[in-house]
Amino acid sequence: MWKSIRNFLVDLHLYAGLTCGLIVIAVCLSGTIYVYNTEIREWADSERYFVEVTGQKKSLDELKTVVETELSAEVVGANVYQDDDRTVQFQVKEEGAERPATYYVNPYTAEILTISPEKTSAEEFMGYMFSLHRWLLLDRIEEPILESMGNRDLGRFINGVATLLFLFGVMSGMFIWVPQKVKSWKQGLKIKWSGNWKRVNHDLHNTLAFYSLIILFVMAVTGPFWSYEWYRTGWQKTWDIYQAQSGPNGNAGGRPEGRGGNEVEKAAEEEPVAKEIISFDEVVAASNSTLSYEGNLRISLPNKPKGDVSVSKARTGFFAKSGSDQLTLDPASLEVKEAKLFSDLPVRQQIGRSVKSLHTGEIFGQFSKFIWFVACLIATSLPITGTLIWWNKRKKKKPSRSKQSKNTQVEMA
Repeated sequence: MWKSIRNFLVDLHLYAGLTCGLIVIAVCLSGTIYVYNTEIREWADSERYFVEVTGQKKSLDELKTVVETELSAEVVGANVYQDDDRTVQFQVKEEGAERPATYYVNPYTAEILTISPEKTSAEEFMGYMFSLHRWLLLDRIEEPILESMGNRDLGRFINGVATLLFLFGVMSGMFIWVPQKVKSWKQGLKIKWSGNWKRVNHDLHNTLAFYSLIILFVMAVTGPFWSYEWYRTGWQKTWDIYQAQSGPNGNAGGRPEGRGGNEVEKAAEEEPVAKEIISFDEVVAASNSTLSYEGNLRISLPNKPKGDVSVSKARTGFFAKSGSDQLTLDPASLEVKEAKLFSDLPVRQQIGRSVKSLHTGEIFGQFSKFIWFVACLIATSLPITGTLIWWNKRKKKKPSRSKQSKNTQVEMA
């Protein structure tokens, strides 16, 4: 009974792999590279991210004044790193621009290290890797391929199908790996390098897949989150983080609360209110007072009068957890109005909110990123080694059939 089920799973495993093989290679290879997206960018453009430590740092407010004066634009946010040799990254909103651009500033000299927000060659390359991983580069094609959907949606859909097939391959591979005889289970845990290339290829496929099985499953089960709305909703409901989309005015029914809500909001919009002058240095001090551990800060200033200051702090270190803590500060007093600590969430919600970190391997800092890098490299090789296994078995069947036909002719004679 088990042998019949196993053979059936082998066939499904084979055809699923052959169907999505090329796409899996492209997605996993680009994913392998993109695991170290940040490190590659910082290495290639190190002059943007790192500076020589010389003397005393200038205050963030001094740096902000220099940036706004030289660029004639408004600073709307900043990334502040704890390491002394890191630049300060200011998000600058220029007049007429849809989104703020990032400028890198030397904290010791106040020198703006980027003259323009144009992408470097490293950023362009990593952009292509991201496009290949997410949309199979179809978003780079200007002419629509199908009338029913855009190229980006088409790439997302194909990617999702291939990922689901890969997920099935991982799950079916769990059962296929189980040896038919208990005494031969150890053979599945090692590679026989002394064998011929066919045996080595077979062991590479089975053994490497076994050792990376859990990581491959995590990557595959989180991948469709960005491909399908139904999958994303299912994930959020499973881990108890789903929130129904609100109406245009932020309420569930799309109606303002209370009587005369539209009139009140309209009057508030028409009434001119001066923006609060917010000190970056005081924001950093208030944030570090509440979140006393070492980490990097991302500060976002309010984009409208009486808006709140948003702060996100992420831990640093080789085993640092990926979950960041969020603070909402009052713009006038900089008192903490709301603190959302990742550690306060139930484990179930922590898992649900860590979908990106689980997929990219950032869940436990550099330690897990290296494991994900190796696993993703193995995932890239699996369609290749699996296809070779199928091809070698196919070649074996051909001579056996011809031999049988010759024996039949001899018997008939």
